[in-house]
Amino acid sequence: MITVDALVEQRSRHWGRFTSRPGLVDPLDAFAGPRRAWERFRLKEWVGFTLIHPDWGGSMIIQDAKYLATSEIYGFDRATGELYEHSAAARGRAVLPARLFDDGRCSFEVDGYRLQYAFDPDRRQHRIMIDIDESSAGPGFRGELQLDAGPACAPLAVSAQLRRQRLGSTPAMFTYKQIFPARGELEIAGHRVGFDPTRDFAIIDEHRTHLPYRADWDWGTFAFGTPAGIVGANLAARSQPAGTEDESCLWIPGGPTGTAVEPVTGVTFTPTTSDRPAGDGPAPTQVASADGRVDLLFSPQGRKRAKHQLVVAAMDYFQECGTWRGTVRALDGARYELDGCPGVLERMHARL
Repeated sequence: MITVDALVEQRSRHWGRFTSRPGLVDPLDAFAGPRRAWERFRLKEWVGFTLIHPDWGGSMIIQDAKYLATSEIYGFDRATGELYEHSAAARGRAVLPARLFDDGRCSFEVDGYRLQYAFDPDRRQHRIMIDIDESSAGPGFRGELQLDAGPACAPLAVSAQLRRQRLGSTPAMFTYKQIFPARGELEIAGHRVGFDPTRDFAIIDEHRTHLPYRADWDWGTFAFGTPAGIVGANLAARSQPAGTEDESCLWIPGGPTGTAVEPVTGVTFTPTTSDRPAGDGPAPTQVASADGRVDLLFSPQGRKRAKHQLVVAAMDYFQECGTWRGTVRALDGARYELDGCPGVLERMHARL
């Protein structure tokens, strides 16, 4: 693991895992002239949060695709199976600063839709602020969450190459993820949902990525509290050159911050479709790692899906809310059992 002030210094990009998120993360600093303009067009950036709560699942995202800015939010009521979602799109309305903490704010704002993240430069407490009106596009979402950075887990920050293809720019990604205890209250389609920082979490997901033309990945995450600290996971499978760093990790109690981040290798996602009655809903997925430290089953409860087909571009994406059960194991051999731990799993197949 390395410590740097910027992702790119003197036109040279750093690769690997970082001890913390670099202060400046701008992949375009590696390019100049016409090449920079092309790389900017291909760059996809987003900052989102996954919400971990025993009664509700959900996530939100602000995305900047350069030619279009979008934002989405959803809440899933585990008791009733109801999925509530809202989205908006506009040109040039997303603010995703390269200095995420120093500049202090990410936002997407159009009439009737306002989603903001306010980051504390001292990294003590961050905020999520939601003010979305009910409309024909979706239900109302309102409220504010405070994210406690003090007891948060160690950050995951990775710069990695992706597998090169004939079309598109040189594929590479930067991602930053961290688990924050969350407090506050949200109103989701008229339902009031309280967040308790001893139990509930918000997991940040930042990407600054040049995706290949054909982009495929599986990804899942969860978190839960123990007397010793937070246990969680960021599990991913995508096409990368051999020997390059991927983003999969476990968060395990211990280390100077209270929760250490430990790499995991060779994660696979295997849907379990055998002996499942037709129309019985989405199938569970087995998630395991080549090093034997992850042995989990994800059981979906609800699914948010987006499917688009254009001439040269297409997307087939879903994110499922559900529960995890099984075992994860720390590098020191400590085992942690999951039984109904809330979390999400998503799958993307796209031509971008």
